[in-house]
Amino acid sequence: MLTFVLSACGGDPGQGPVEVKWDRDACERCRMVLSDRLHSAQVRVPMPDGRSRVYRFDDIGCALIWLEERAERDNPATEIWVNDWRTGDWIDARTATYLRDQVTPMEYGLGAQSAPASDALDFEQAKAHIFDVEARFNVHGGHLHPREP
Repeated sequence: MLTFVLSACGGDPGQGPVEVKWDRDACERCRMVLSDRLHSAQVRVPMPDGRSRVYRFDDIGCALIWLEERAERDNPATEIWVNDWRTGDWIDARTATYLRDQVTPMEYGLGAQSAPASDALDFEQAKAHIFDVEARFNVHGGHLHPREP
Protein backbone atom coordinates (compact mmCIF):
# COMPACT_ATOMS: atom_id res chain seq x y z
CA MET A 1 0.00 0.00 0.00
CA LEU A 2 2.83 2.39 0.86
CA THR A 3 4.40 1.85 -2.57
CA PHE A 4 1.12 2.72 -4.23
CA VAL A 5 0.73 5.91 -2.18
CA LEU A 6 4.30 7.02 -2.87
CA SER A 7 4.04 6.38 -6.61
CA ALA A 8 0.72 8.25 -6.76
CA CYS A 9 2.26 11.25 -5.02
CA GLY A 10 5.19 11.35 -7.43
CA GLY A 11 2.99 12.17 -10.40
CA ASP A 12 5.21 10.24 -12.83
CA PRO A 13 3.46 7.19 -14.28
CA GLY A 14 6.80 5.47 -14.99
CA GLN A 15 6.21 5.24 -18.72
CA GLY A 16 5.04 7.48 -21.53
CA PRO A 17 5.45 11.23 -21.87
CA VAL A 18 5.08 13.63 -18.97
CA GLU A 19 3.55 17.07 -18.68
CA VAL A 20 5.64 19.90 -20.13
CA LYS A 21 5.71 23.31 -18.51
CA TRP A 22 5.56 25.22 -21.77
CA ASP A 23 7.64 28.39 -21.93
CA ARG A 24 9.48 27.29 -18.74
CA ASP A 25 11.06 23.84 -19.30
CA ALA A 26 14.38 23.93 -21.17
CA CYS A 27 15.71 21.58 -23.84
CA GLU A 28 18.20 19.13 -22.37
CA ARG A 29 20.58 19.60 -25.30
CA CYS A 30 20.44 23.23 -26.44
CA ARG A 31 18.86 24.79 -23.32
CA MET A 32 16.22 26.68 -25.33
CA VAL A 33 12.82 26.97 -23.67
CA LEU A 34 10.18 24.58 -24.97
CA SER A 35 7.47 26.69 -26.55
CA ASP A 36 6.53 24.88 -29.79
CA ARG A 37 3.71 22.54 -28.81
CA LEU A 38 3.78 20.83 -32.22
CA HIS A 39 7.47 19.90 -32.60
CA SER A 40 8.83 19.01 -29.15
CA ALA A 41 10.16 15.65 -27.98
CA GLN A 42 10.75 13.66 -24.80
CA VAL A 43 13.05 10.75 -24.06
CA ARG A 44 12.38 8.44 -21.10
CA VAL A 45 15.41 6.39 -20.08
CA PRO A 46 15.42 3.53 -17.58
CA MET A 47 17.49 3.98 -14.43
CA PRO A 48 19.41 1.22 -12.61
CA ASP A 49 17.01 1.38 -9.65
CA GLY A 50 14.05 0.38 -11.85
CA ARG A 51 12.62 3.88 -12.18
CA SER A 52 13.02 6.09 -15.24
CA ARG A 53 13.91 9.68 -16.00
CA VAL A 54 12.36 11.92 -18.64
CA TYR A 55 14.36 14.48 -20.63
CA ARG A 56 12.59 17.20 -22.63
CA PHE A 57 13.67 18.64 -25.99
CA ASP A 58 12.51 21.51 -28.18
CA ASP A 59 12.98 19.52 -31.41
CA ILE A 60 13.21 15.83 -32.36
CA GLY A 61 16.65 16.65 -33.78
CA CYS A 62 17.98 17.69 -30.38
CA ALA A 63 16.50 14.55 -28.81
CA LEU A 64 18.04 12.10 -31.27
CA ILE A 65 21.48 13.74 -31.32
CA TRP A 66 21.52 13.85 -27.51
CA LEU A 67 20.41 10.21 -27.31
CA GLU A 68 23.03 9.08 -29.85
CA GLU A 69 25.76 9.98 -27.37
CA ARG A 70 24.24 7.91 -24.54
CA ALA A 71 24.33 4.18 -23.84
CA GLU A 72 20.53 4.17 -23.39
CA ARG A 73 20.11 4.62 -27.16
CA ASP A 74 20.30 0.83 -27.60
CA ASN A 75 18.06 -0.07 -24.64
CA PRO A 76 14.65 -1.26 -25.90
CA ALA A 77 13.08 0.20 -22.71
CA THR A 78 14.12 3.73 -23.75
CA GLU A 79 11.04 5.60 -24.98
CA ILE A 80 11.03 8.50 -27.45
CA TRP A 81 7.95 10.69 -27.77
CA VAL A 82 7.19 13.53 -30.20
CA ASN A 83 4.28 15.87 -30.72
CA ASP A 84 1.98 15.18 -33.64
CA TRP A 85 2.48 18.37 -35.67
CA ARG A 86 -1.24 18.57 -36.42
CA THR A 87 -2.72 18.03 -32.95
CA GLY A 88 0.07 18.43 -30.40
CA ASP A 89 -0.69 14.95 -29.00
CA TRP A 90 2.30 12.90 -27.84
CA ILE A 91 3.01 9.93 -30.13
CA ASP A 92 5.69 7.22 -30.21
CA ALA A 93 8.59 8.60 -32.23
CA ARG A 94 9.64 5.17 -33.49
CA THR A 95 6.26 4.47 -35.12
CA ALA A 96 5.57 8.03 -36.30
CA THR A 97 6.01 9.21 -39.86
CA TYR A 98 7.85 12.45 -40.53
CA LEU A 99 7.16 15.17 -43.05
CA ARG A 100 9.95 17.43 -44.25
CA ASP A 101 9.87 21.19 -44.79
CA GLN A 102 8.31 21.99 -41.42
CA VAL A 103 9.30 25.10 -39.48
CA THR A 104 10.82 23.66 -36.30
CA PRO A 105 12.64 25.24 -33.35
CA MET A 106 16.12 24.01 -34.29
CA GLU A 107 15.56 23.88 -38.06
CA TYR A 108 15.78 20.12 -38.50
CA GLY A 109 12.51 20.61 -40.39
CA LEU A 110 10.61 17.45 -39.47
CA GLY A 111 7.02 17.25 -38.31
CA ALA A 112 5.82 13.94 -36.84
CA GLN A 113 2.40 12.42 -37.28
CA SER A 114 0.79 9.10 -36.44
CA ALA A 115 -0.83 8.61 -39.86
CA PRO A 116 1.15 7.49 -42.91
CA ALA A 117 1.66 10.02 -45.70
CA SER A 118 3.13 9.97 -49.17
CA ASP A 119 6.74 11.20 -49.25
CA ALA A 120 6.98 10.81 -45.46
CA LEU A 121 10.05 9.44 -43.69
CA ASP A 122 10.02 6.59 -41.21
CA PHE A 123 11.96 6.85 -37.94
CA GLU A 124 15.29 5.58 -39.33
CA GLN A 125 15.04 7.87 -42.36
CA ALA A 126 14.16 10.82 -40.11
CA LYS A 127 17.16 10.02 -37.92
CA ALA A 128 19.45 9.92 -40.98
CA HIS A 129 17.98 13.26 -42.12
CA ILE A 130 18.70 14.85 -38.72
CA PHE A 131 22.30 13.59 -38.64
CA ASP A 132 22.80 14.82 -42.20
CA VAL A 133 21.50 18.30 -41.32
CA GLU A 134 23.72 18.39 -38.23
CA ALA A 135 26.80 17.24 -40.17
CA ARG A 136 26.25 19.75 -42.98
CA PHE A 137 25.40 22.78 -40.92
CA ASN A 138 26.45 22.03 -37.32
CA VAL A 139 24.58 25.20 -36.44
CA HIS A 140 24.05 24.12 -32.86
CA GLY A 141 27.62 23.44 -31.85
CA GLY A 142 26.95 19.78 -31.09
CA HIS A 143 29.57 17.10 -31.26
CA LEU A 144 27.97 14.40 -33.32
CA HIS A 145 30.30 11.48 -33.85
CA PRO A 146 29.20 8.66 -36.12
CA ARG A 147 28.70 5.39 -34.33
CA GLU A 148 30.88 2.50 -35.33
CA PRO A 149 28.96 -0.48 -36.76
